[in-house]
Amino acid sequence: MARITANDLRDRVSFEKREEVDDGYGNTVGMWVAQFERDACILPSKGGETVIAARLQEVQPALIIVRFDAETATITAEWRLIETRSGSIYNIRTAADMERRRRFITMLCEAGVAT
Repeated sequence: MARITANDLRDRVSFEKREEVDDGYGNTVGMWVAQFERDACILPSKGGETVIAARLQEVQPALIIVRFDAETATITAEWRLIETRSGSIYNIRTAADMERRRRFITMLCEAGVAT
């Protein structure tokens, strides 16, 4: 993957986290709650046998990159993100500082799957 710069962060995404709320009967109901928005670089996956098979099922894998900061450092695979322009919902599969330099968080995500 090529080196990412601030100029590559052309997309806007909103992060959501499921909040567990007691319904008063001992059950928990999870609602998605918006946490924050960030500029992002969305790189749809193109090749590979598993990617092509996923597309046949209308699943779109993508790498999504945002700047590292105190809030983005808290992102986990239990969160999801929404591309604000298109409304596409992505489930986050992994989130990590791939460079280990605290510059960017790279997330492996999938659109078109159950949230």
